[in-house]
Amino acid sequence: MSTAHIHRTPAHHLETVEAPGAMLTRTAAKTLAVLRYATGFVFLWAFADKLLGLGYSTPTAKAWIHGGNPTKGFLASVHAGPLQNFFHTIAGTWYANWLFMAGLLGIGLALTAGIALRITAAAGTLMMTMMWLAEFPPTTTASTNPITDYHVIYAAVMIALATAYAGHTWGLGRRWAKLPIVQRNRWLI
Repeated sequence: MSTAHIHRTPAHHLETVEAPGAMLTRTAAKTLAVLRYATGFVFLWAFADKLLGLGYSTPTAKAWIHGGNPTKGFLASVHAGPLQNFFHTIAGTWYANWLFMAGLLGIGLALTAGIALRITAAAGTLMMTMMWLAEFPPTTTASTNPITDYHVIYAAVMIALATAYAGHTWGLGRRWAKLPIVQRNRWLI
């Protein structure tokens, strides 16, 4: 069968959402928006739980507002790997706590709002890489996969959201991109 007999849908019949350098179906754009919200909520929940001690991974008595250290438990429990001493040194320090909490809040808010997704992807990937390294080597942790775990997946999701302009659908991405400072500094998109 020649290619002349294949039915092709005219381009003007496809449901599309315009994005710089790409074209997505409306369904794909909405799916990415849902993924963006869900991922943002993961970071916002982690922030709220560490801040307030909601009783999930952080008991109320160990909440940051009650004098707890958001990084101490995780980093002090690093029991293997080439960066073990580094993580033990920074565990519970004021700067590690502030950077971690600011990262969780900033990444969560940016993903939820759909703004600054390039910076968010870079910062989020750095955070996930550091957390992955804190559990390195993965074979000594409770991970079921020695290479790809949730840290890698979250990093990949943030990169995909940024490169697909996922903040344009159900977010403030389009408005953000029109700001003069963002127009002059495209890396802020």
